[in-house]
Amino acid sequence: MRQVRPFTVSISDAKISTIHERVAAYRWFPAPENEQGFAYGMSTPVLQDLCKYWQNDFDWRAQEEVLNKFPNFKADVGGMEIHFIHVVGEAEGKRPLLLTHGWPGSYFEFWDAIEPLAFPSRHGGDPADAFDLVIPSLPGYAFSQKPASPIGQRATAALWDELMREVLGYETYLAQGGDWGGLVTSWIGFNHGLHDKKGGCRGIHLNMIGLRPTPPTPTTEEEGKWLTHMAGAMQAEGAYFMEQATKPQTLAMALMDSPVGTAAWILEKFHGWSDLRDGDLYSVYTRDQLLTNVMLYLVNDAIATSVWYYNALFQEGGVQLPEGEKCETPTGFANFPGEKVYTAPPRSWVERAYNLVHWRDMPKGGHFAAMEKPSLFVDDVRNWARALD
Repeated sequence: MRQVRPFTVSISDAKISTIHERVAAYRWFPAPENEQGFAYGMSTPVLQDLCKYWQNDFDWRAQEEVLNKFPNFKADVGGMEIHFIHVVGEAEGKRPLLLTHGWPGSYFEFWDAIEPLAFPSRHGGDPADAFDLVIPSLPGYAFSQKPASPIGQRATAALWDELMREVLGYETYLAQGGDWGGLVTSWIGFNHGLHDKKGGCRGIHLNMIGLRPTPPTPTTEEEGKWLTHMAGAMQAEGAYFMEQATKPQTLAMALMDSPVGTAAWILEKFHGWSDLRDGDLYSVYTRDQLLTNVMLYLVNDAIATSVWYYNALFQEGGVQLPEGEKCETPTGFANFPGEKVYTAPPRSWVERAYNLVHWRDMPKGGHFAAMEKPSLFVDDVRNWARALD
């Protein structure tokens, strides 16, 4: 196995001071007089409140201790220095699970799910449900190396298979993901599944469907209605996607110079994509959680390369499967009802693209499932994996 190096999150005082100075120096401008909530995008009073907390109460050093709670590592994977969390749980190396985040999240999304997934007996669970956990930062995100040019989800899937099998020495493994992590995990299942090979991924679990069958045309009335809904949802909420996919560098130039702008760009999505039916943004997340996630884009200047990741999707050919093929790796899906933009396709559509063996309609939760509803997320991952053993 290749050398795996322990890593500690420790950001210089100078970098933290610069971020704080930029937040303090932000020049607020008048909001529309009729601004109501997030109707125009990021809410001015919500961001002002968070920036006040950021300046006066947020303790990055305390959050570094949180981020160093679990073992951090770096390793050379495919010629890139990749950062990851590796928790050897009660499974003791026998049941590895790879967890992959997306944008605008981070590996921190999984924080509250780590302990119950790795050490279920500490949380009233069955030790037989335990996993070894591997949680990488996507290339160009957080503490993983920035690529020289955009690389996408298929390339990341190959890196993750190399990380699991050649770097960490797991012959077979399970994989889970949502957002970009869902597409990376889907490509792992398609290109790096067990099939007739000795090693590789033996099962995937998604909380967002990424791959599309060919032809991508509806075969039922339900599929047709879903495609119409998705077209409308992307028209209303997908401008960020097209900007990041087609002109990422223009956006990166603005965001790299503004911590407050970066926070607005990220937090508007946390508001829009989370399940807020029972409250507001702060009833789902703490201010510390939201700011720690934002800081993971700022402390290592990662916001630019994170938006490159969208452009790489099209460089790699998109999400369309070859005609007549699908992801044959056994697939589980957790359908969280608060997923308002990237809503789940009908089951018939999913079955044309995946070997679907598990589907659960969840009672609550949205796009950032593991962060919003960690106990529900853990429960479904356990049920899916138990059926594969």
